[in-house]
Amino acid sequence: MKHRGAYAAILLSTLLLPGAAMAEYSAGDEIKVLQGFKAGGGSDALAQLTQPFLRESLGVDFVNEYLPGATGAIAWTRLAKQTEADGTTISITNTPMLMTNYIMNDTITYSVDELTPIANVVTDPGIIVVPADSPYETVEEFLAAAEENPGTITVGNSGVGGDDFFSTILIEQASGISFQKVPFQGDGPSATAAMGGQIDASFNNLGNVYGHIQSGSLRPLAVFARERLSMLPDVPTLSEKGIEVVAGSSRGYSAPAGIPDEARQQLIDAFEALKTNEEFKKVAEERAMNLDIQTGDDYRQMIEDMEGQFEEIWASVKDEING
Repeated sequence: MKHRGAYAAILLSTLLLPGAAMAEYSAGDEIKVLQGFKAGGGSDALAQLTQPFLRESLGVDFVNEYLPGATGAIAWTRLAKQTEADGTTISITNTPMLMTNYIMNDTITYSVDELTPIANVVTDPGIIVVPADSPYETVEEFLAAAEENPGTITVGNSGVGGDDFFSTILIEQASGISFQKVPFQGDGPSATAAMGGQIDASFNNLGNVYGHIQSGSLRPLAVFARERLSMLPDVPTLSEKGIEVVAGSSRGYSAPAGIPDEARQQLIDAFEALKTNEEFKKVAEERAMNLDIQTGDDYRQMIEDMEGQFEEIWASVKDEING
């Protein structure tokens, strides 16, 4: 393996699919995928879902490089500022985190203009989960405890500026309740802390914790979706409880700005093909990955629209957070 950073852990994907590749990728026979979070979180779950199928269609090996820290900004700064735009390196890009990093922090200097958005793949609804032995059996009990003990109920999130962090703020604004927000380096560590009883709850994403819910190691209290989810029909939405918050995380792939047009189009075509791949859709459903495939210019527009929305949200709370 090549290009080991001092703080990077590199995992060569060994998930091989039978059959010959359908095409030959013009930029080479290996693609490095930068991940801004530790292995085991939502980004990694996306990689394990998509990359075996992409490997088969593009005829390349995928090498995942984990660069946790700064809520993904280490990886995305590397992608935007320090990566050759030849199509051999891409990154999983998590929104809104991709944009909230620099919206909130002037020291983060990359921007979406320095990227080539390739494809969004999933939009993962937010969810409140608590340890299996938590005293909170329902979301009403959880919210009541937080109301009675302002600022003391500990709630994990995937990092300051991430969707879980902003979900917490939105819920606080909508309910008048305050939590003690505990940031982690990704959804995986936040879920692990909840399972271990180190925090009262984790505000997470369904795709990351669904397996833990099925195994009984985490208890779901509410989802941040517009309607109840088919895989968790007994779990209420927040809106049912009078808290009008719909939120989650979208995850996709981007390259540096200026990659060759042929490589860009091949990548886009590979993701477009996933829309009609029945095996891929079956695996996604089994893993509770809510597919929302938007490619090329559509993905760029999605990012730009979201950027404007979160600029407004941050403007409304930054004085309080920074004060």
